[in-house]
Amino acid sequence: MADLEAAIQALTLEATKQGDSVRALKAQKAEKTLITEEVEKLKAVKAELATLMKQQADEQAAAGGGKMNKETFRKNLSSTLEQNMFYMPSFKIYGGVGGLYDYGPTGAAIKANLQAFWRQHFVLEENMLEIECPAVTPYPVLKASGHVDRFIDLMVKDVVTGACYRADHLLKDVLEAKIEETADAAGKKALELTLAHLDEFGAEELGAELKKYNTKAPETGNELSDPYPFNLMFATQIGPSGMVQGFLRPETAQGIFVNFRDLLYFNGSKLPFAAAQIGQSFRNEIAPRAGLLRVREFTQMEIEHFVDPDNKKHKKFGHVRPLTFLMYPRAQQMEASGAIELNMGQAVDEGIIANETLGYFIARTYLYLVQAGIDHKRLRFRQHLQHEMAHYACDCWDAEVQTSYGWIECVGLADRSAFDLDAHSKAAGVDLTAFQKYDKPIETDVLKVEPSMKDIGKDFGKTAAGVKAALLALSDDAKSAMAAELAAGGASKLGTEAGEVEVLAKHVTIKQVKQKISGKTFTPGVIEPSFGIGRIIYCLYEHSYYTREGDDQRSVFKFTPVTAPVKATVFPLLQKPEFEPYTQRVGDVLTRAGVARKVDETGASIGKRYARTDEIGVPFAITIDHTTFEDDTVTLRERDSMAQVRVPIADVGELLQKLCNLSATWEADVLPKYPAHGTTADQ
Repeated sequence: MADLEAAIQALTLEATKQGDSVRALKAQKAEKTLITEEVEKLKAVKAELATLMKQQADEQAAAGGGKMNKETFRKNLSSTLEQNMFYMPSFKIYGGVGGLYDYGPTGAAIKANLQAFWRQHFVLEENMLEIECPAVTPYPVLKASGHVDRFIDLMVKDVVTGACYRADHLLKDVLEAKIEETADAAGKKALELTLAHLDEFGAEELGAELKKYNTKAPETGNELSDPYPFNLMFATQIGPSGMVQGFLRPETAQGIFVNFRDLLYFNGSKLPFAAAQIGQSFRNEIAPRAGLLRVREFTQMEIEHFVDPDNKKHKKFGHVRPLTFLMYPRAQQMEASGAIELNMGQAVDEGIIANETLGYFIARTYLYLVQAGIDHKRLRFRQHLQHEMAHYACDCWDAEVQTSYGWIECVGLADRSAFDLDAHSKAAGVDLTAFQKYDKPIETDVLKVEPSMKDIGKDFGKTAAGVKAALLALSDDAKSAMAAELAAGGASKLGTEAGEVEVLAKHVTIKQVKQKISGKTFTPGVIEPSFGIGRIIYCLYEHSYYTREGDDQRSVFKFTPVTAPVKATVFPLLQKPEFEPYTQRVGDVLTRAGVARKVDETGASIGKRYARTDEIGVPFAITIDHTTFEDDTVTLRERDSMAQVRVPIADVGELLQKLCNLSATWEADVLPKYPAHGTTADQ
């Protein structure tokens, strides 16, 4: 394993150097043949690196128990989730539809709790402006955002049945199978090279590779069509005429961007500020799979934090500066050395994270996920590599959670610069800038444009007004360029509404003058944390599930009190009339304290009732027994330790309220104060 790690690090370094060489040649505009030769070298190194990294992953999987353990775990987890109605296929009695799921009573409660906690943790803490926008979105909005043109996957069809498949997924499956079957070293390397560059293939290349390996439809063995682009948005018609085209939104963010002007005004025209939205998004996945991890309709929780692009400091960054947790920066990815424990202050100070505001939201996301119940040892923040980021993005990180499916992206955190507001401003013809007033005016040198209307009118006639408007609208860079051209005695070209014209020195004077400026106008930058709640929920299920030691049939979910679907169950020991007043009284106390509770008055033993509530993750159980009649106390049981204490009914409501809002803990605030009850019913 050590030799393999060293080989990976050496190849990673080689790939980095080769990549730098290719970029340098392109920057120097070297001969195409030379660039192509160096690119091929880079591809070969990457292919070899991919092979070694796959070998490493296989060895690590074998050391950890292998594939069967994962499959058994998933099977047991899935069975428990289905039996207790956490989630299930939608429209099941009609056969179901891929990628659509219903949340049952337990799952819906967990989802509602995660959303409520998110509002508390982000919206209320940061005084955000929460809005709600429709899912049906007109065509021009998503055309401007780029989704109409670029929100696509390549698809192929079974030419007989019409069944659809993602082309890259089919080719990936075929290549991996052939790599396993191929003994010839040269043949295996060729296959691995193709697999390493799968993401770079366009429709034509992907089609050629599918034909090369004689790929057929998996279920039928029929021929496949050529790959073609498939837009992942659900198209719809707005209104009865069918003339207004729209889509079900692929993300909630665009609703916030198009409302920016009004939100800025609502916020007193002050920056920075953040807007938030929770809502349904839709992606018409070609082949959804892995349950809640890839679906066609899902709930997003998104924040758009608008900020001065020249000042991305955050006033509360000091609160999170000391936090240390797993991060996976670009440098470590290039070295294949794994995620590292990194201090937030250090990460921002050293420029690993681009700015304080992005760092602040990364840290707050870490706290949210851990307090919701994600295991911090299986949570990392991975920085996007340069080629993964959109051209306009400054820095992007993903919160990834380790599951039986590998590392799953649950939250995306991006500094999107001013791309979205600029795009909508240009498409809609609406000013989406902000003005920030200085504490006191500053004096600066500016280039002043003075059109000579006498000469402009004489030379340009009816278009003179348009020429004047174009001159006055010149940017600072354009003013400088025009001034230089005119000073050299030449003409300068100017774009107007009537077309391009040539401007001479007699038409305009451009001179530098002193001017007092009271503030600046700019398009705000955007820091965007985007949460996929379905993925968070599934990861929470995996991280919370376990079976009791010595009894594999007793399943338990160790949900935190924040996310648990029910906070406490109330058990009268016996089904007798004398227990009813106490049962009602305890229930009322919990309701007044805002603690979600469930009463179980079945005739089953207390031990069996404990097991039932453990299986849906209820953290606390209250038992009313004969001692309650004597001293007005009940037993309070904690799920994971199965420890029990006697608590006065008068204390139960406030105590559970504090335990559920995390202002108290079982170990620090319950065990030292209340007497232990002795042997548990579990035992």
